[in-house]
Amino acid sequence: MNKTLTRSRYSKIITSLKKARSRSFVKIFSSMSSPPQSQLPIPPQNSPSMNNYNDTNIQILRTQVCIIGSGPAAHTAAIYTSRADLKPILFEGFMANDIAPGGQLTTTSEVENFPGFPEGIQGLDLTDRFRNQSIRFGTEIFTETVTNVDFSTTPFRIYSDSKLVEADSVIVATGAIAKKLKFPGSEVFWNRGISACAVCDGAAPIFRDKPLAVVGGGDSAMEEANFLTKFGSMVYIIHRRDTFRASKIMQKKAASNPKIEVILNSVVEEAYGDGALGGLKVKNLVSGDKMDLKVSGLFFAIGHEPATKFLDGQLELDPDGYIVTKPGTMETSIRGIFAAGDVQDKKYRQAITAAGTGCMAALELEHYLQENGYQDGKTD
Repeated sequence: MNKTLTRSRYSKIITSLKKARSRSFVKIFSSMSSPPQSQLPIPPQNSPSMNNYNDTNIQILRTQVCIIGSGPAAHTAAIYTSRADLKPILFEGFMANDIAPGGQLTTTSEVENFPGFPEGIQGLDLTDRFRNQSIRFGTEIFTETVTNVDFSTTPFRIYSDSKLVEADSVIVATGAIAKKLKFPGSEVFWNRGISACAVCDGAAPIFRDKPLAVVGGGDSAMEEANFLTKFGSMVYIIHRRDTFRASKIMQKKAASNPKIEVILNSVVEEAYGDGALGGLKVKNLVSGDKMDLKVSGLFFAIGHEPATKFLDGQLELDPDGYIVTKPGTMETSIRGIFAAGDVQDKKYRQAITAAGTGCMAALELEHYLQENGYQDGKTD
């Protein structure tokens, strides 16, 4: 079954996602858009090359460029490679890692720091524009999740439940998912005061001159707390242990900021409010005492998890699971495979930097194809 979405069908899906992102919706959509389970090919176990992946229902496609991902990095790469007439195939995933096509931006309400939108733009609307631009220049998009890859030979092989794509080159732009804490109210007030990106959301009007809180104990927590003091009246750092794992210099910077207060040996047990976040129930793990912390914002700074498990160790990863790229490039440990966006960037993690690396990956990929005699075109 060809699961390429038309513009109208995609819009209907996005509208539905805005209204309900429940698992029941996912199950309903899956039953409508996927072949019956009995018809789906099953990859052989313990076979890196998957040479036996020969179900009669599989659709085999051949391309010069396959892009895996659906955020700003993936679509920037798609725009550049499609304008170079490379006719890329892009797998945007279907609720991969429980995130809608479009990636982390689809979990954000208003985006105010992406150039070109002085009044701001909703995250889903921004990713919709990315997608439309990719399609405009000829990118073929499949709303399917890549389940396996075989990078041991060329052409490289990319597998979904219903397709096998053989590609001369690949761009992996699957992103990284912010880790979240789960407690009563954490989902209710997500994007209504609770966020996982202070840099993205901290300057929003709902946080200005209001008390805020950050959960975490590493450098990211210290950095985000300091950043938030520019906007909030007070910033509390809540950490479950009695010491921070952050570097000494970052701890010192936070300790010297008069607008930061530290709450150690404590966890958030509940978030509450009327429409928007109004406060937190915080428990001290040593004494058992509970406190009512009045805040208008809570920011998780407990790390990210890169979406690299499907690679099954075929690319070099760092100790945290991020794809290792050669300094100054988007090249991975395998020639012809490139990485872009948050899947290889643990420092900046911004939509605009992801887009930049998507551009870099596309240009490097095109040079690779030219050098190896795959194509003659050139981007402009």
